[in-house]
Amino acid sequence: MRLTRAVVLARSKAAALDGVRRLNCWGSRLTDISICRDLPNIEVITFSVNGISDLEPLNQCQNLSELYLRKNNIASLHELFYLKSLPRLRVLWLSENPCCGSDPHHYRMTVLRNLPSLQKLDNQAVTEEELSQALVDGEEITAPPARRKVENGCPESSAAESTAETESDLLNFSLEETNKIREELGMKPLPRDKFSSFSPREADCSQKKRSNILNAILLLLKELDTEGLEIVQQSVGQRLQASGKKELQED
Repeated sequence: MRLTRAVVLARSKAAALDGVRRLNCWGSRLTDISICRDLPNIEVITFSVNGISDLEPLNQCQNLSELYLRKNNIASLHELFYLKSLPRLRVLWLSENPCCGSDPHHYRMTVLRNLPSLQKLDNQAVTEEELSQALVDGEEITAPPARRKVENGCPESSAAESTAETESDLLNFSLEETNKIREELGMKPLPRDKFSSFSPREADCSQKKRSNILNAILLLLKELDTEGLEIVQQSVGQRLQASGKKELQED
């Protein structure tokens, strides 16, 4: 799922992207955080428990001081390349990612060698002794990770993406969440066949875009109070009524 401007503004309670200082998207099924390139003043980001594999968009967050990425799909420590240019980064939580590997000492030493300004890594304070040892035991990262070829705006699948959100998961999530919202609004639940456009067989970009829009709307609905939901209910009712009239005319 792609993190959108609307979701960022709703979660951060900010009026514009350059006003976002803190963003919490814990457990939001995210795989695409490209919007972070437009968050120049962000200071604290929580992206734990998602499907993120690419950290390149964070390279533009020059004011970032705390970054929480626990339990994602970051496959290689070479992704640290994009964090090396962040002058204010002091706290990083990266544990439980594939990049941590089976050697915790090598992992920690490599992170600290490339990010020596960290004061806390994986909720554990960084010591001066560790920073000195990291120069010996850590691996220096001097180049960005290789990216797979992109065609027609849709990236090819990779090993890291295999554990990320599938379109089948997105279908189930969208249908469940949509029917919850419809129930709250006093509307009948939608049958699964109404979501045919979200079928896993439909893997083109346009279908993914549609699913992203739906989930962005669902996230925003959760932020609304009673008054806001009543406005949405009125708007949805008018839209459905117009759609019903159109179907009758076509019949």
